[in-house]
Amino acid sequence: FLLSHLAFSDISLSSVTVPKMLMNLQTQQQSISYVGCISQLYFFIVFGNFDNLLLAVMAYDRYVAICHPLHYTMIMREGLCVTLVAGSWIVTYVRALLHTLLLVQLSFCANNTINHFFCDLIVLLKLSCSDISLNELVLFTEGGMLFLLPL
Repeated sequence: FLLSHLAFSDISLSSVTVPKMLMNLQTQQQSISYVGCISQLYFFIVFGNFDNLLLAVMAYDRYVAICHPLHYTMIMREGLCVTLVAGSWIVTYVRALLHTLLLVQLSFCANNTINHFFCDLIVLLKLSCSDISLNELVLFTEGGMLFLLPL
């Protein structure tokens, strides 16, 4: 069950950036629309963070299997596995939506270009003409919590 979600997440994560990269290589046109950039960023955050949280869930699963082998089936019931995976999906969707909504509120002056095939949150924040202190505060605060939560 956990491996199927990991496989789906890994395939989806590479599917977020690779098609645009291949199109850039084929057409020699290095541009992406604003909507395309925001949607690429949203899905990259979703699948990238889900990978991290799911690996933490899988580590907990292995910990229970090794340290409590006789109680494994009682502790890691199907309901708990579904709850942990669903919680990981929900946390990543909320995080991605939070960053995307905060980014959409920013204004960008002039014709800014990014010399990448992929829109990264930090690069987009640097291109903004607006005050990004709220974005940075949210990024560091919830990023720190999301880092410590799996630990």
